[in-house]
Amino acid sequence: MSPTNRTDAHDEHESDRGPGSGGRTPDGGARPEAPADGAPQAQGPLAGVRVADLSRVLAGPYATMLLADLGAEVVKVEHPGRGDDTRAWGPPHAGGEAAYYLAVNRGKRSLAADVKDPAGRAAVQELCARSDVVIQNFRPGVAERLGLGYAEVRERNPAVVYCSISGFGPEHTPADRPAFDVLVQAESGLMGITGEPDGPPSKVGVAMTDVLSGLNAAVAILGALLRARTTGQGEHVEVSLINSALSGLVNIAQQALVTGAEPPRMGNAHSTVVPYQVFGTADADIVVAAGNDGLFQRLCEVLGRPDLGADPRFAGNPDRIRNRDALIPQLEAELRARPAAEWLKLLLAAGVPAGQVRGPLDAVQAAQSAGDDVLVRVDHPTAGPLDTVRAGFRLASGAGSGVADGAPPLPPPLLGQHSREVLAGLGLAEEDIAAMIDRGAVHQSAPGAGPAETPTDDDGRTDHR
Repeated sequence: MSPTNRTDAHDEHESDRGPGSGGRTPDGGARPEAPADGAPQAQGPLAGVRVADLSRVLAGPYATMLLADLGAEVVKVEHPGRGDDTRAWGPPHAGGEAAYYLAVNRGKRSLAADVKDPAGRAAVQELCARSDVVIQNFRPGVAERLGLGYAEVRERNPAVVYCSISGFGPEHTPADRPAFDVLVQAESGLMGITGEPDGPPSKVGVAMTDVLSGLNAAVAILGALLRARTTGQGEHVEVSLINSALSGLVNIAQQALVTGAEPPRMGNAHSTVVPYQVFGTADADIVVAAGNDGLFQRLCEVLGRPDLGADPRFAGNPDRIRNRDALIPQLEAELRARPAAEWLKLLLAAGVPAGQVRGPLDAVQAAQSAGDDVLVRVDHPTAGPLDTVRAGFRLASGAGSGVADGAPPLPPPLLGQHSREVLAGLGLAEEDIAAMIDRGAVHQSAPGAGPAETPTDDDGRTDHR
């Protein structure tokens, strides 16, 4: 039978239900509900929270991976033919899965259902009605046409925390403007302040506006979820790449507002702190960040140039900014005389913040060697043991480490790896699930199997790279 025609307790009026629960406690808090059939018994502060992830590519999946790291049960809803776009964004691959996809989908289960198929759409609607959090990045109007918009989900689940992610936000004109990270980096000013002073603007090396949007989404969801759990009042969270990028400009944006002028590109230097930049040494580049006058004095002592520290032209940071061109060449000349390792040892011993410029692989390996366990290993069904990068936060209880009670998190799922169990958990009969699989409305993968082949029609979600 279809999930919208069920006759069990879940057909009761949804206003009597808590977010993702079978009801509410007397004080208005959510009553925990057992996870859907096959769902892992998660640990962490979000244990018992169910997330319906209708997003794809980077911002939304990154946000939901963070929620999964905190213990939430995340069901990733994908197109049954091609799945998340990032599954195809390779090479490189591991076990047939693109590294891009593997980076942001740890800890989730995959339901591959066609939301254009009536039964597939009804199943996803039911999942949203039973979830604490729904997150999507459909183009404007698409979610509403599918019966998956905030108003439609809230009607059945008043305490839902519903997050919409877009490129330019609902109030931006035109509302349906397509967005990619590189475009938003350009429009936000981030690209304009990045690059060498005498060179062209440059984008940041990762899709930073997506990452910032994912973090903003996770923070706002957690705040709204806290209120929903105590009052039963849901929320519609709206996150845009452009607003996330503008907010992420922090001091540079404020500098522009204060001066009324465009901040210059500074390359690897800092516009308002000197010295705070990359320097070459005898064998490698390092960064020296003398963020105050005391650190500058220590730097001069390490370099054997106390005269620079005593020079009135460099006495305070405003002086060093005005006389940057006179100071930096003298520091560079001293640093070129020795290898990076020698300088780093001396600078760190003196308490001067300094570090080596590394590539990503070198950076991960260096952090591991320094005792910072930045990797969490998962057992992927086709790639085998797979290292992934942990979240940037740590909780003393161990939550957020990607490991709960010594058990590794779920690996990034194969396309439709959990379709049967998720649909069964929503109350669909096995014969109905089998019929949906037979006609291509649902895909159920097996280890080693690739995605089913269907036409690459567009299901209306926004692409962010």
